[in-house]
Amino acid sequence: MTEWKSVRIGCAMTGSFCTFRKVFQAWQALAETGAALTPIMSQAAYESDTRFYPAAEARRIFREICGREIWHTIVETEPIGPKKLLDLLIIAPCTGNTLAKLAAGIADTPVTLAAKSHLRNGRPVLIAPSTNDGLGRNAENLGKLQAMRDFYFVPYGQDAPEGKPASLVSYFDRIPQAAQGALEGRQIQPLLI
Repeated sequence: MTEWKSVRIGCAMTGSFCTFRKVFQAWQALAETGAALTPIMSQAAYESDTRFYPAAEARRIFREICGREIWHTIVETEPIGPKKLLDLLIIAPCTGNTLAKLAAGIADTPVTLAAKSHLRNGRPVLIAPSTNDGLGRNAENLGKLQAMRDFYFVPYGQDAPEGKPASLVSYFDRIPQAAQGALEGRQIQPLLI
């Protein structure tokens, strides 16, 4: 069992805005464990006003949960690996765009560079997918990442199979349990719910 007070977790958010409320609840649950949380946002997540949240409100909530300023530039996330700043990086929500970049080794956003930098130390990255094409064009990227070392997943399933048959979303309330598994080097099961 993890002694959470000694764990440093990067909490990275990308632009699946409709899931932000549930993801904030997951971050709050992790904060209550006593883990040290570092908030990270992609440019889209950091800057976009949406029908779900004005950008300033989303940033305020995230900062309050984590108790730190948000890293939202490549310059801020690059030292994660060289300075061994994190024990675990969680990307929630992880969009299809971010999945594709991670699978291809592209590190051109604060979140993808955070992952690349963190992975250089052989430390775990936990992904919580939320994408309308998870069973479509991004299925290949999910498969690639699931077969790669040091990547773990929050359990996920179809969120609207009748209207959006290729859409997948994670069970964000399982983030603390999945984080525990990733820190122990194991994928929690079942993965598909």
